[in-house]
Amino acid sequence: MSEPTAETSQAHAGSGEPGVPGVIAPPPLIYLAGLGAGFALQAALPSTFLAVWVSWPVGGVLLVAGAVLARSFLRAFHRASTPVSPYSSPTALVTSGPYRLSRNPGYLGMALLYAGIAIVTQTLWAFVPLIVVLITVDRGVIAREERYLEHRFGGEYRRYKRHTGRWL
Repeated sequence: MSEPTAETSQAHAGSGEPGVPGVIAPPPLIYLAGLGAGFALQAALPSTFLAVWVSWPVGGVLLVAGAVLARSFLRAFHRASTPVSPYSSPTALVTSGPYRLSRNPGYLGMALLYAGIAIVTQTLWAFVPLIVVLITVDRGVIAREERYLEHRFGGEYRRYKRHTGRWL
């Protein structure tokens, strides 16, 4: 679920530009790998548990917020008729929907889902690899996508980038 951050105007590539952003791995797999590492840490080094009256409401809110962001990100790409895959070239720059507030609502949504799962399942060690996951996504995915989008969409992307935060 890569996020070539986008605007619904149809901007097309010029000749000689790279066809894809060149991300290091599919972002959902990066988040899943981190969560798996967190579960392994939890099994090896059990931690204190949160009270159920805290873990379910807090985790539930994070899960719902993450799911809503992920769904709105997918809908925005569908409406713009541009591919979601980081291995496909975007056909449009999407700045509507959740992209009005964040250049990376899908990655933010995945981070919220990750945190919600960690809290609901009482896997507090999962927050340690989450730091590595966020750095990996920031440097190995987002930075590469942003360079690609700036090359592909030029001034239109630079204007969008000036007015919209990377995460919020």
